[in-house]
Amino acid sequence: MPRKYVSTERFSKPDPRYNSRLVAKFINTVMYQGKKSVAMSMVYETIEQ
Repeated sequence: MPRKYVSTERFSKPDPRYNSRLVAKFINTVMYQGKKSVAMSMVYETIEQ
């Protein structure tokens, strides 16, 4: 019988510009095919408008 493994909770790194985990999570959701820089520029332009 295997022993129970209690995993540690992992946190995402905050966004570099706004220092927000919520913005970082949104960028990761918008990201397509691993292009994080494109997703970051799209999100930042949207926030600034």
